[in-house]
Amino acid sequence: QVQLVESGGGSAQAGGSLRLSCAASGRTFSRYGMGWFRQAPGKERELVAAIASGGSTNYADSVKGRFTISRDNAKKVVYLQMNSLKPEDTAVYYCAQRVLYASSWADESDYDYWGQGTQVTVSS
Repeated sequence: QVQLVESGGGSAQAGGSLRLSCAASGRTFSRYGMGWFRQAPGKERELVAAIASGGSTNYADSVKGRFTISRDNAKKVVYLQMNSLKPEDTAVYYCAQRVLYASSWADESDYDYWGQGTQVTVSS
């Protein structure tokens, strides 16, 4: 059984930084793409960033240049470094593991395991 456990959420001032971590267990981590999604109050969940097993990355336009996704296959951890935070980044952030041979990065149905979510609150 796959488990994904997020940590690192919290509160920050606008312009500040936070780093989220997602520790995975249960299957060969290095084989799977990973994604970070977020859901703000009253909004649909959206892809923030994703990283392939080979290390290629995808970002939402709203976070390009500010957020960086990375992975450590030896530790089975995926990170989301968030810099220059804005109040509109406030959301619950979820880590997810992508199915093999998925066709898209942003489609939630291409991710079969999810973490419990961690709250990020950015104040102005």
